[in-house]
Amino acid sequence: MTDSQDTGTAPSAAEAPDDAPATTAPAEATTVPAEAAPAPAEAATAEVATAPADGNPVAPAPAGARTAADVVTPELAARLTRGVVSGGGRTANHTPFTGEKLADLPESTPEDVATAFERARAAQEIWAKVPVRQRAAVLLRFHDLVLSRQAEVLDLIQLETGKARLHAHEEVLSVAVTARHYGRKAPAYLRPKAHTGVVPTLTKVTELRQPRGVIGQIAPWNYPFELSVGDALPAFVAGNAVVMKPDTETALTALWAREQLIEAGLPEELWQVVIGEGPIVGPAVVEHADYVSFTGSTRTGREVAQGAAARLVGVSLELGGKNAMVVLADADVEKAAAGAVRGCFSSAGQLCISIERLYVHESIADDFVQRFAARTKAMRLGNALAYGADMGSLVGERQLETVTRHVEEAVAKGAELLAGGRPRPDIGPLFYEPTILDGVQAPMAVCSEETFGPVVAIYRFRDEDEAVALANATPYGLNSSVWTKDGRRGRALAARLRTGTVNVNESYAAGYGSVQSPMGGMGDSGLGRRHGSEGILKYTEAQTVAQQRLMPIAPSFGLTDEKYAQLMTRSLRAMKAFRLR
Repeated sequence: MTDSQDTGTAPSAAEAPDDAPATTAPAEATTVPAEAAPAPAEAATAEVATAPADGNPVAPAPAGARTAADVVTPELAARLTRGVVSGGGRTANHTPFTGEKLADLPESTPEDVATAFERARAAQEIWAKVPVRQRAAVLLRFHDLVLSRQAEVLDLIQLETGKARLHAHEEVLSVAVTARHYGRKAPAYLRPKAHTGVVPTLTKVTELRQPRGVIGQIAPWNYPFELSVGDALPAFVAGNAVVMKPDTETALTALWAREQLIEAGLPEELWQVVIGEGPIVGPAVVEHADYVSFTGSTRTGREVAQGAAARLVGVSLELGGKNAMVVLADADVEKAAAGAVRGCFSSAGQLCISIERLYVHESIADDFVQRFAARTKAMRLGNALAYGADMGSLVGERQLETVTRHVEEAVAKGAELLAGGRPRPDIGPLFYEPTILDGVQAPMAVCSEETFGPVVAIYRFRDEDEAVALANATPYGLNSSVWTKDGRRGRALAARLRTGTVNVNESYAAGYGSVQSPMGGMGDSGLGRRHGSEGILKYTEAQTVAQQRLMPIAPSFGLTDEKYAQLMTRSLRAMKAFRLR
């Protein structure tokens, strides 16, 4: 993830420089009245951005579409922010669709963070004594609430991130699947496990799983529902409390999740929320936590790891990626092209596991590129709080700057634009067309740096060995994708790729959505895993309880030291012969 996804807040459209282009969207393409949009620079007040004739089409807003003011009322903001620990400071968040302010929010200080941890610790001591099955039942009730009230959170996700509704719905699906999984499987993951002792029958050994205490969670802006409550659910069911710092610009989504989880039965004090600038509040969270869960950039992840290591506190880090998709010669070209659209442009490419490098076998490259480019140019852009758009907005000015810089530099150095390559202020201040580049090579920044936007580079390869070498030629190792009609061949090639997840004939959803299996990164893409047994056991401490019976592990019953040593030697040989482990 890029640096704008750190512990701080994502820059909003309201923070655009004075020379930003006019951003008033046409009435038919927006759900927010023109008068609610931020005022552009005075020199451009008379200008209205128009859609380019050959640009991506705009998805029309349905009649009666809701506005930001309809959704984020002062009453809603006051209700959701009641749970924020704050001494009285104030901040605000904004919608990328127009740059307008969504809500005034409480702002926390390092002292507020300390208070939040005190409250969480008191609640955690009680919660840890609740039987696991009762804790798991809270997750199952939460699952039902999320699905029945999904329209509410979809509106919030869209307004806070600028993403298309279908991409916001991916977060609803992911959270529901995670809640169901740990609601059903947590008792098995956490149950006491018997192990063979040092002396069979005489030594009884049980492995217990104890909660770590209070988890410090720093959540990003790009998936504010899934990467907030989705990561907190296994921590709660394992018996922990959580102090969370969501990104300020997407805090309402996380707070909505907290409200639903409390209604489902989670003790209110168990989930504390603090809001504030990353460089101020983030280190305070790390300073007090018994374990840290962080999703963000590799640069900030290193700082979080160093802070935790100084206190001998564990961390899980999901960091950046420069993810590759490999299309083999025998792939179904049409399906691969459709999969590339999903993989490259979901959430406007602001997805840690999205595809930024596309390697296609030279024998099918021309056919693939033609189909992929046609699909990309046909994508509908939009900002309506409704289904229908294929892609939404970037989240902040910093993201737009990075995308623009990567594309313009590549083109200036000889890369060819096959689709996109320009902003779309006619729709909103932070919209940028889905973009395909050909002819990218070092030292172009887009070749190796994470863009974290709707930009992908096409490369051609001759054989599988070359494809594997090219895909692995990065310090990152988060996600990758392989396309082939031969499943066995695809799985064999997948095993050669140095990424935490590999999807065969899908871009990212198959691996990420399979929550019984671990998900995380190799190399500069992070430490630890979410999902599966690793996703919950990381929030626990393993405790071994060994009971010795009948006789000690020492000379006894009149045995001399020498006789005892001989007895133990014979016993070890016998255990090996009987294939004991």
